[in-house]
Amino acid sequence: MLSLMVALCFLAFFLVSHSPIDPVQAYVGADMMQVSPEQREKIAEHWGLDKPPWEQFLHWGKSVLQGDLGTSMIYRSPVSDVIKERFQASLALMGIAWLLSGFFGFIMGVTAAMHRGSWIDKLIKWYSLTLASTPTFWLGLLLLMLFSVWLGWFPIGLGVPAGVLAEEVTFYDRISHIILPALTLSIVGVANIALHTRQKLIDVLESDYVLYARAKGEYGFTLLWRHGIRNIALPAITIQFASFSELFAGSILAEQVFSYPGLGQATVQAGLRGDLPLLLGIVLFSALFVFTGNLIADIIYRIVDPRIKEVA
Repeated sequence: MLSLMVALCFLAFFLVSHSPIDPVQAYVGADMMQVSPEQREKIAEHWGLDKPPWEQFLHWGKSVLQGDLGTSMIYRSPVSDVIKERFQASLALMGIAWLLSGFFGFIMGVTAAMHRGSWIDKLIKWYSLTLASTPTFWLGLLLLMLFSVWLGWFPIGLGVPAGVLAEEVTFYDRISHIILPALTLSIVGVANIALHTRQKLIDVLESDYVLYARAKGEYGFTLLWRHGIRNIALPAITIQFASFSELFAGSILAEQVFSYPGLGQATVQAGLRGDLPLLLGIVLFSALFVFTGNLIADIIYRIVDPRIKEVA
């Protein structure tokens, strides 16, 4: 994990440092014409941009080891505070999408496998294969036009109503603004889980021990519960928690489409405006986020299948 995180940070630093975006110009913004060369040099010196790239990376690495992720050039506040604030908004979005995609994807996969070759199976496969090739941003735009612009059922964007004080925002307001982004992520996430679960359950149902169970008179839900669910539980857990990385990447696109003020939107802003401390901090946090999902999956393995604990 540590070696991969170092490699990710180095790669992200290398890409941003070779970006055509001028961090000083992005920092100053529209007032760049009013900034003198001396002021520009002072700004670069203040943020350490006047030093060679390798020296900047080493300085940043030493600060991280001391628990300091630096200060965001965009938000003028500590990177850790920006990530904490933005992740709280993204956590609700990704959590809802993760639960919905996992639940409905598993149910659809089991249903398709139990009715293999029927119209139900063909419909679920067509639906899943179509979604697997559908870009997240395109689906988000489609839902936005349909449910917000044409029907007017949901707000067009943002995380809360515009022009409303924070203490006046209700729980209903937050829910109404999060439905479409969460629905976009969950619809896309259903596809892989459904197809994976379907294939694994088909393999189980074609095994010898299931054939023997059918010979003894077991069928339907009893057969599925005793010999199917338990044998596809581990693969389902694997792909569900492995989807953390896809969920994080998908949230970046969904938040951009719906102008949702989460960590994904902060990532895009950090990249477009050359905010290196914030971008590297988000890279570190996203890596920890994905590894946490894999760690939780490993712990659940030992609970679901005691044989793994015995081997370990």
